[in-house]
Amino acid sequence: MPTRDGAQAAATAEIETLTIKDYKSGDKPVWCPGCGDFGVLSATYKALAQLQLPKKDVVVVSGIGCSSRTPYFMSTYGFHGVHGRSLPIATGIKLTNPDLTVLVMGGDGDLMAIGAGHFPHAAARNIDVTCVMMDNQTYGLTKAQASPTSFIGHKSKSTPYGVITKPMRPVMFALTSGATFVARGYSAKPNDLTQLLQQGIEHKGFSFIHVQSPCAEFFNTYDYYDEHITNLPEGWNTQNLEKAMALATTEEKVHLGVFYEEDRPVFERTAHEFEAQINEFVLDDYLKRFA
Repeated sequence: MPTRDGAQAAATAEIETLTIKDYKSGDKPVWCPGCGDFGVLSATYKALAQLQLPKKDVVVVSGIGCSSRTPYFMSTYGFHGVHGRSLPIATGIKLTNPDLTVLVMGGDGDLMAIGAGHFPHAAARNIDVTCVMMDNQTYGLTKAQASPTSFIGHKSKSTPYGVITKPMRPVMFALTSGATFVARGYSAKPNDLTQLLQQGIEHKGFSFIHVQSPCAEFFNTYDYYDEHITNLPEGWNTQNLEKAMALATTEEKVHLGVFYEEDRPVFERTAHEFEAQINEFVLDDYLKRFA
């Protein structure tokens, strides 16, 4: 029979266990019915609950777009920034407090267009954030213009005669930029995506998770991805950058899983190691000028 202290400890532990519901803000998502972003949000709740991350230690940063509404639907801290600037905001947060878990949630327009200039720098620095890109290959919030990842020939409000620009390859972009964790998921497979999110959050360094997240309203690609989705080859070596890059440029199928993972010092920890030296330099300079 359990002792009184033991029963109290068990009750306390049960109370402290966070569930999926605890990470929900209470605000209902305003996405269109069938939007892939619902699956990504669900997987994010599950990943945080599995990791039992305290809500006060999690920050969700976004820019502008349908997917960038994510912080509103979470009970963690959130920062809804301006278009394309989620990564520099996340970098500042992480440098200020390296102990925080920082998620960057955005779309193909936000991260691969106006925000594309920030992406390679965050990856090369190896900022310890998890960047989740919901790719629907259209600008859904502004009603169906072509995006940087739209297929050649795709007709939209901005390309009535069809896209003639070669689409960006987000996985390849992340690999060549120096990201130390690169994966791809599919919003229609939320359980698999949950595992990828958990791995990305646990990884120490810049994690990029490319999620095919179809827009049911303006560019419905569910049938296409249901047909083309496949897992990475059995026994895939996640340490082989050359093979990962080769596959990312020659995919006939859309592969899901972890393409690449590397252990490298994170920027914010290394930067803080020099903090004492920087402070000493600043003080010496001040004394020389004004003493």
